[in-house]
Amino acid sequence: MASGWRAAPDGRCLFRERFRAHHCADEALAEEAIQAARRAFDRTNWAHAPRLRAAVLNELADAIAARRDEIAHAIAAENGKVLPHCLHETDAAISEACYYGGLARAIFGRVSEIDEGKQSTVSQEAIGTAAIIVPWNAPSTLLLRSLGPALAAGCTVVVKGAHQAPTVNRIFAECLAACPSLPAGVVNAVHGEIDVARALCTHVEIDAVSFTGSSATGKAIMAGAAPTLKRLSLELGGKASALVFADADIGAVVREILNGAIAHAGQMCTAVARVLVEAQAWDSFVPALVEAARGVTVGDPIDNKVRMGPLFDLPSAEKYQANLAAAAAAQAGPTLLAGEIRGGHPRGNVVPPALCETRDVAHRLVQEELFAPIIMVERFSDDEAAVLSANGTRYGLAASVFTGDQARARRVARALKSGTDWINCHNRLFAEAETGGYRDSGLGRLHGLEGLATFMETKHVYAEFGRLPTG
Repeated sequence: MASGWRAAPDGRCLFRERFRAHHCADEALAEEAIQAARRAFDRTNWAHAPRLRAAVLNELADAIAARRDEIAHAIAAENGKVLPHCLHETDAAISEACYYGGLARAIFGRVSEIDEGKQSTVSQEAIGTAAIIVPWNAPSTLLLRSLGPALAAGCTVVVKGAHQAPTVNRIFAECLAACPSLPAGVVNAVHGEIDVARALCTHVEIDAVSFTGSSATGKAIMAGAAPTLKRLSLELGGKASALVFADADIGAVVREILNGAIAHAGQMCTAVARVLVEAQAWDSFVPALVEAARGVTVGDPIDNKVRMGPLFDLPSAEKYQANLAAAAAAQAGPTLLAGEIRGGHPRGNVVPPALCETRDVAHRLVQEELFAPIIMVERFSDDEAAVLSANGTRYGLAASVFTGDQARARRVARALKSGTDWINCHNRLFAEAETGGYRDSGLGRLHGLEGLATFMETKHVYAEFGRLPTG
């Protein structure tokens, strides 16, 4: 499948269109890929050649850099993200490859003397063959943040890229093929849908699965992987809260939160989905946020005047409309402050950011991940109430705290049940620092040193070799 954006004559309407452009894999092809990866792991020195692995990752970084603009334009065409964000995503993929290229040569163990002549050696080694399942919303970065540590650790890999991003998948396959040091069979790619993903997650020769996507799919993967006790890395859904205290710089906070909410039209698991505002700041902050949201230019992701691209497809736009209609129709539910409810598809996938005021943390629109530029706005009375509300969903991927009081910022961040907390900013992600979630937001961590953990086993070797005679 390949995809693009089709504009109406007036340029105001964008529809995502798809056309058949490549072979879609089936379970038989997935089996071939798994066996190729297993042979490469069992019969080559890949797992024991850290300098080779570092060279491959550095070559991959160079190959991606050489096609940076092409990759960014492909991402914009296939998922609607505005071009500057696509360029940033591609740069992040390069950074991931460089970072894990360095770590490939810095995997250490430890040696301890238990008693005289008795020594324990603890080392880290590759777990085996890994499956990486990549979503459509960030097909570049989310591939490399799993592929990087898998290769650095010494695993061989089968990648299933998002079937909705075939051009990006093809370019990355070509980048890998351009790496002269990469041995045959170490990285294999299959393009398919649910049946292929299921085959990867249940196969006895797959030792680890790294998946990014919805919480529902992550739970299904966990159930499918249980009979073979696979190692799992699951980065799942989010409902990120931004907590705004009255002593924050309101103008700066409005800009930062709106940027965090409309990034990729809210189709990011770390996008701002809830804004919790201290009561004393409500009358100054909320009108400013509403005005800023209404001023966002939405349209063609390649147009440099556009700040937010369209939603991914028409079903996503229909879900957005249904959620806003539900908010507007509720007697005692959320109040629509900004947004656009309309019938049909007069602007295709192009929708504006929406804000809904709510006082009910239990409401469906607060509890569910909406994956759209819909911001639920709530008020709180004090620090304790803010933390209680922010922790009031099953998600715990990310949150942000906005205040001029750094001690308060630290206290509140410490109390939040989320894997990443930002202070006076939002959505700062990079290879050096771990990211991942609590509760329904997933298992394990990606990025950083812990990003290697999914792909490694710890081995203890003990030896008794006696002692030299004395006297």
